[in-house]
Parts: sequence; structure tokens; C-alpha cells
Amino acid sequence: MNKKNSWFMFFWITLFIIMFMIMNSAKQRGQEVELKYSQFKQYIRIGNVSKVLVTPGVIKGQFVDTDGVLKKFKTAPMKDPNLVKDMEENRVLEFSSATKNGWIGPVVLNWGPVIPLILFWFWMMRGMIGGSKQTMSFGRTKAKLASNSTTKKITFRDVAGCDEAKEELQEIVEFLKDSAKFQKLGGKIPKGVLLFGSPGTGKTLLAKAVAGEADVPFFSSSGSEFIEMFVGVGASRVRDLFDRGRKSTPCLLFIDEIDAVGRHRFTGIGGGHDEREQTLNQLLVEMDGFDTKEGVILLAATNRPDVLDPALLRPGRFDRQVNVPNPDLKDREEILGVHSKKIKLGSDINLNVVARRTPGFVGADLANLVNEAALLAARNNQEAVNMKNMEEAIDRVLAGPQKKSRLISDREKKIIAYHEAGHAVIAKFLPSADPVHRVSIIPRGRTLGHTLYLPEDRYLNSKSELLDKLSILFGGRVAEELVFSEITTGPQDDISRATGIAMEMVTRFGMSNKIGPLTLQRQNEEVFLGKDISRNARHSEKTSKLIDEEVKNIIDSALDRAVRIIKDKMSVLNKIVEYLLERENLSGEEIDKIVKGEELMPLCKRLKNKGKIIAENKF
Repeated sequence: MNKKNSWFMFFWITLFIIMFMIMNSAKQRGQEVELKYSQFKQYIRIGNVSKVLVTPGVIKGQFVDTDGVLKKFKTAPMKDPNLVKDMEENRVLEFSSATKNGWIGPVVLNWGPVIPLILFWFWMMRGMIGGSKQTMSFGRTKAKLASNSTTKKITFRDVAGCDEAKEELQEIVEFLKDSAKFQKLGGKIPKGVLLFGSPGTGKTLLAKAVAGEADVPFFSSSGSEFIEMFVGVGASRVRDLFDRGRKSTPCLLFIDEIDAVGRHRFTGIGGGHDEREQTLNQLLVEMDGFDTKEGVILLAATNRPDVLDPALLRPGRFDRQVNVPNPDLKDREEILGVHSKKIKLGSDINLNVVARRTPGFVGADLANLVNEAALLAARNNQEAVNMKNMEEAIDRVLAGPQKKSRLISDREKKIIAYHEAGHAVIAKFLPSADPVHRVSIIPRGRTLGHTLYLPEDRYLNSKSELLDKLSILFGGRVAEELVFSEITTGPQDDISRATGIAMEMVTRFGMSNKIGPLTLQRQNEEVFLGKDISRNARHSEKTSKLIDEEVKNIIDSALDRAVRIIKDKMSVLNKIVEYLLERENLSGEEIDKIVKGEELMPLCKRLKNKGKIIAENKF
């Protein structure tokens, strides 16, 4: 419990006790009968007084009135030397005296109503002071200052891959360390640097590494922290952020997810007093206002540079835009090495193979992969993470955890086996296909089986490669139809992906002979409010019909080729299915042996040899 809540509870408990005492005292005073001293003496003489307490200021006690009711009384004392004698003679059962009055009772009685008012006044003043402080700080920035004394210092050594991005940012570091080196030649360092790339590529980590290398204060905030329900707060926080930066020069100001405030300004939609637009305008003014000689550099990160306002990206504001790309094979291997430093790895770990199996993975995905492998090893009570854990972690990240408890009938299991084998057979007999790494009929996540490949890092895809990919996607559906003479709902994801690829070939890549090299905007594409709200389709209904025909022609061509390959290689397909139903998993090497006509080692002998190898390694 914090101090504010503790003081609040103490105040109300004290107020309750005081009010209870006041009410109790008032109740008692309301029940006391005030007698004249002569009446008091008369009641003593007739024997109706049972209890008397004599004090210097008042005499209190109990008596029975003429109606026979026991009541309390009080009376003013007088100089009466015979009082004690009269009480003894008239059988007063209990009488005593006090030398002086207590001070608590009179204070409570006299000041009781005033004390709660005083406490309430103090409480109200304290709340007003706290509210005033909150009101004064409402327009201040929420940027956090990263201190090297309390947090681990991050440098470029902690950032694997993206060498080009680090080279671009190294110049910022050199300026922050020695600004005179650039100023003596008349050069100006960029006021702002925009880091953009896919989520998880390490943009925020790079910004922290720049601050760590330069050893300067690092103020970090998020774009959403500037926007509040009150108009003008965002602009005030932008001003305060730059004021704090000028007071801490040289320093770095970092705004993560800047697209939250830096989007295209609306074209008359929402009025001119939109809070986000005012915040953006203030940011533009501040970036124009501060001088690079002050030593304040603004870093920003976003996943959507295409939605940022052009005024924000012009030279003089974000002068430099650094792309943080997805890591290639070499970068992925380096990133895996960084994240596996704290993990105890087994002797069979080959990070190059893991990197080859993870094309398209970014730094965050690889970190999650290593962590999943460590958790799997700990779950199995292993002393180190082995390659099997890594393989299982990749499958978990790509397709989800295994669901061996799912009950699948023998017929459905056979259909799944032919489906996955169909993908593998097509991939094996097409020249531009990626190598098959594993085929499995064990359910994972939302899939009932999967075929994994080892694709190479490609930056360009040829038309033949895309057509081969379409045929591979239809391999499962074709195998099901040729063997069982009917189709199931299993290939729905393959059909969806194939349709998307074919549509892009026609409308984006210009790979249609009838339409030619044209990029055609489709009506169902994402529209950005304020920028594309008035954009219409760029083609007529006749062209739309032609697009649909071309997409269907590409799909039919890929489907026909898949049918021809499956019919020619039906014996290979049946052999792969036979081994799949027996083992549930087949590696790429085993698929190669089946295609070559070789027999695989019997499962029982394979398990026996595997146990022998494990025993030899153990002892």
C-alpha cells in the first residue's frame, strides 16, 4: 500500500473514532438530568440516590425519581461539609470523589466538532496541491531517460547482422563523440534518422546501441504517448521533449512507432483541430527549430514508412532513412550465436543448418526460437540443448505444437499422407523447387500435416520459380483426387495461397502475356484514409474480366503440370506414403533415397541403432 492510500485510511479511521466519541458523549449528556443542589439533597434524604461521584467542577450520579425510574443526574457542587455524613446516613451504596477533571473529556466535548473539520480541510488542501502538480505535469513528456548506471549498456557488439545499417549509424555516434570534426569542414550532421523495416528486425535495439556507443543520454518514448483526449497535450509534450533534450546535450531523442503521430495529414476529414495533426505540426516545427550544433539528434522507428507525411521525410527533418532489412543466412547465423550465448548447447548443434531452415525469420523470431529450444530441453530434463530441440522448436514456431492426442481415423490419416507426399513428389521433380527438408503427418497447430523446405534467400523470383511453386501447392490436391477419386477440404490453404500468387503475377508483376507489363490496382486493396480515400480502380470491367481469365489460365496450367508429374511418379508417391504411415516423419535424406529407389532401414533396427549410439555417447 502506498503512502497516499495509507494516509487516506488513517484519516477516515480517525474521523470515525472521533465522531463515535462525540455521538456517545452527546448521548450520555442527553440522558443526564440536571438537578439543583437542594433537589439533590432532598433525594439523598429520602434514600433515592444510589451512586455519587464528586469532582471539583460537578457532582454526578444515579437516582430513582418519583416515577420509580433509574436516571443519571448532575449538579453543581457547593460547600457542604455534611454531604458525606448525609450520604452515609441515607444508605447511598457507592460514593467517591476525584481530585481534578481529566483534560481529554473537555477537549473532546468542546473541540470534537472542530477537529474533523480541521482534518478535512488539511485533506482537501493536500488533494488540491497534488491535483495542481498533476495538472502542471499533464503536458510534460512521458519520455524515459535510459541511464547506463541502472541498465545494461548496449553497443553495436550486441546487435548481430544489419552491418549496413550499423555503418550508417556509426556516423551519428562519431558526431556525438566529436562534433568539431564535422563542423570544421562546414558539414551538417542529419537532424533526424528514420529507422524502418519489418517488425522484430531490431530497430529499437539499434537506437539503444547508438546511445550506448556514444555514451550520451537516451530519451525514449512511443508515438502513442503524445496523443491524449485533450486537445493540445500532444503538442505540449513534443515541446517538452525537445526542451529536455536541449538541456541534456549532447543526447538522443528516440520516438518508437512514429507513425502513430506522423501519418499523412487528413485532406479535410476530421477538421483542422485534430489532435494528431496538431501534434505532427508541432513535431515539424521543433525539428526545424533546433540546430544540429546543439547536439540533439532525433531517432525514430516505424514499420510503415509509406504512411508517413511527406513533410516529415523531407531533407532538414529526417535527412537520413536507414533500412533495417530482414536478416539473410549469414546474419541469421550471427543472431542465433548472440541469443545462444546464455544457452548451454550440445555438441551436435549446427547453427548454420538452423539458419538455413529459418528463411524470413527476423531477430525477434530467432530469439523466440532459441528460447523455445531451451524450454523443450528443460522439459525433458536434459543437460544441454541438442539439435533435435532446435528442429522441434522450428516446427513449433512455424506450425505450432504437436497434437499427438488428436484422434484421426485410418482413412483420414491415409488422405493426409497422400496429400503431403504429393507436395514432396512435385518438389522433387521440378527444377526450380526448394529442397524438401521434412514431411510429417503429425498434426501441429491448425494443420493435420506439413511439408517443410529449405529455401534459399532470394531477393528476386522468376516466372518459372513462381509457376513451380504453384504446381507444388496443388500437389496435395492432385494426389488426393487421383488416388481417392474425390477431393477434400484439406487443400483450402494451398488454393488460397496459389490464387494470391497468380493474382500478383497478373496485376503486379506483369507476367501475363495478354495484359502485359501493367500494375493494376484492385478495389479490395487496403485504403489509407486521407490519402487513398478517393482512389478508384485503375481499370475497366473488361480488364477485370481479362485479369480473372489470366489468373485462371495460370492456375489451370500449374494444375495440369502437377497432374502429369503425379501420374508419372505414382510408384514413388505410394512408396513415400507407405513409409509415412509407418514412421509419421520422413527427412529430406530419406525422401531422396525413396526417389532413387533405395529401401530405408527398418524402423525397429533404426531405433535399435539409435539407442546404441545414445548409449555410447552417454557412457
